[in-house]
Amino acid sequence: MFLDGIIPAPGWLNSGDTGWQLTAATLVGLQSVPGLAILYAGLMKRKWALNSALMVLYAFAMTLLVWTLWSYNMSFGKPINIGPGFLGIPWPVNFADTEIGQANIPLLSNNGLLPPLGFPNSAMVYFQFVFAAITVIILGGALLGRMNFKAWMLFVPLWMTLVYPVGAFMIWGGGWLAQLGAVDYSGGYVIHVAAGVSGVVAAAVVGPRLLKDRQQNNPSNLLMAIAGGGLLWLGWNGFNGGDPYFANADAAAAVLNTNLATATALLAWMLLDVFMTGKSNVAGMINGMIAGLVAITPAAGFVNGFAAIAIGAVGAVIPWVTMQYLPRVKAIAKIDDTLGVMHTHFFPGAIGGLMTGLLADPNMIVYPGSGSTPAFSVTGLFYGNPKQFLVQALALGVVIVYNVIATFVVINIVRLLVPLRMPAKHLEVGDEMVHGDVSLDLGTLREGIEPPSVPVTHEPSAEPVEVGS
Repeated sequence: MFLDGIIPAPGWLNSGDTGWQLTAATLVGLQSVPGLAILYAGLMKRKWALNSALMVLYAFAMTLLVWTLWSYNMSFGKPINIGPGFLGIPWPVNFADTEIGQANIPLLSNNGLLPPLGFPNSAMVYFQFVFAAITVIILGGALLGRMNFKAWMLFVPLWMTLVYPVGAFMIWGGGWLAQLGAVDYSGGYVIHVAAGVSGVVAAAVVGPRLLKDRQQNNPSNLLMAIAGGGLLWLGWNGFNGGDPYFANADAAAAVLNTNLATATALLAWMLLDVFMTGKSNVAGMINGMIAGLVAITPAAGFVNGFAAIAIGAVGAVIPWVTMQYLPRVKAIAKIDDTLGVMHTHFFPGAIGGLMTGLLADPNMIVYPGSGSTPAFSVTGLFYGNPKQFLVQALALGVVIVYNVIATFVVINIVRLLVPLRMPAKHLEVGDEMVHGDVSLDLGTLREGIEPPSVPVTHEPSAEPVEVGS
């Protein structure tokens, strides 16, 4: 039996930082499994509920293997010496010394390299895995209801190899955009812009759902969708609270700012629905919540609470407008973005990243460690640093262009190997034809088995109540 204290912990290990990092990673993991699995299942019509959830489960599992075997080091490892720094060298992180050793990644700040972190590399690898997994899962929200599951099985590892690591390395791994000074606190660009624009490209190539599925897409279970949305909201405390990589004051501020922006965005979306369409609805409030979560993500620890409220408001109003009016544009109307990832992820992520360049408050100081560890902050245009906004705009453009081109290549590689769309009969029937099962048994009789007879008892009843005309 192993007893604490027999083998002393290394001097660099901080138990509080390690505990928080593992907790934050688990919170982010819960956003996907079960969060997005049941959110997608609840929002899709009943015949696609199971397929939608299983796409999430598969992507989560496959991403973990790809991530540890080569993609983590492509995102955070030693750079390939080609150009100004676009990608790391593919290499596994499954060795004992790698998992137990101290995490040390080349994050750039205004004051240079951050020091080695206070937790083992295995905690860092897992924390970054759940971010990578949720990115491709969000992308999948644009493809629900018609993508061949075998095509999805190929698309996920290819996308996680050829697309995601480039943006992650350029901004988070010390690559080119980081060297220019671009910042993305927790993934507004790396995750949400990438997933949103890639989802739109993939959806355009795969083609739309059946017309009747588009016209009659009644959610299968709105209470399940609310539960999934709630897991997203609270799980986002780990999403943004874990990204200082230390259990410090900035982590707490990021959590508070995350919730401020989300509450503001939900209310703004709801009020727009009420005053512009006459009623609020579940899907609208969930969309507002997600837009707020996404918009604050690139800014969470760089801005103060007033800025968080402003980001939440703008991050909801603009996507509400795009969701209402962009589909009237003929070219956009042809793209069947099933759950609207363009509106709830791409636009809010872009807005949050740009507003970081405007509103980043230099007084929101990040203290990574203690003692001689350097602190750093980010200064936006409204605090006297116009360069930050320009760099944020450049980074946004680079992420968009790369993801559009790379995703188009990946989806067409998949198309060469397997059909991208389900067969016509599968599209008509849904889950039972695709997976041999249904999400909810509504009492359909199978194999000739009759239900047991139930005796009917007659209880005294009150006089019938007449209802006036």
